[in-house]
Amino acid sequence: MRTRPLLSIAALALGCTTALASPAEGVIAPDIERGEREFEFAFGTERNRDGKPTNGLELSFGAGVTDRWATELGLEFEREPGDDMKYDGLEWENRFGLLIDEEAPVALSLLLGFERPRERAEGWSSTLGLLSETKIGRFLLNANLLLERSWDVRAEEDGDDAEHEDGDESEEEEEEENETHALGEDDDDEESGTVLGYQWQLLYRHSHSLYYGVQGMGEVGKWNDWAPHDDQEHKLGPAIFGRMKTAGGQRLNYDVGLLFGVTDGTPDYTLRFKLEYEL
Repeated sequence: MRTRPLLSIAALALGCTTALASPAEGVIAPDIERGEREFEFAFGTERNRDGKPTNGLELSFGAGVTDRWATELGLEFEREPGDDMKYDGLEWENRFGLLIDEEAPVALSLLLGFERPRERAEGWSSTLGLLSETKIGRFLLNANLLLERSWDVRAEEDGDDAEHEDGDESEEEEEEENETHALGEDDDDEESGTVLGYQWQLLYRHSHSLYYGVQGMGEVGKWNDWAPHDDQEHKLGPAIFGRMKTAGGQRLNYDVGLLFGVTDGTPDYTLRFKLEYEL
């Protein structure tokens, strides 16, 4: 599907992390076009209230497999304060078209993604999302709800190791170990629980190749137990989107956003940039 220009969203997801994603993370478009291939480069930097920046970089390749399925595989890198840029994880994202009629007022796609951090002890994460795009005159309206969850496999691995090391462990000791793991899971509930997040943006079409407007994203905590407002993460700010054609007829799409934190739990600002090369 190519009718929806540039970018937009409304996503419902079950997946990844308990904090805002990489500083390079942008809004995911529901667009699906069979046979399209694209390379993406995304970079972002955010400065926390301590004045130290954190940088994120993403490299990915995507393809439209069918009229209703697009897939993308990406590598994530991160640079924390005082450290070098290093590999941080692998991400696999899939979009499935639900409503792709060009004449429909809303475009809808289902998002299904998986992420495997570099540190195996961090487990893995999954994402389920509903992506949407609405065009109103010269405006593109995007809204995004996210349900995010991380899966921690350390307790299971520890349990298996203990079983192999001591096959004669008593039932009482096993019960104590299980209770310990249960308590550990409770302690890590903040990291393994399902988190509710969102993304949104409102863009104005200045011309066929230029859009500008505002966007925002954030997280409120567990989906069924929101965190105090100051601990939630909310950021918003201006954004600009454009496209250019190369001499060979390919397209270069770009978008830039400068988002400002509005709560104590959010970085002061996030500057992100994405360049997409379509074949």
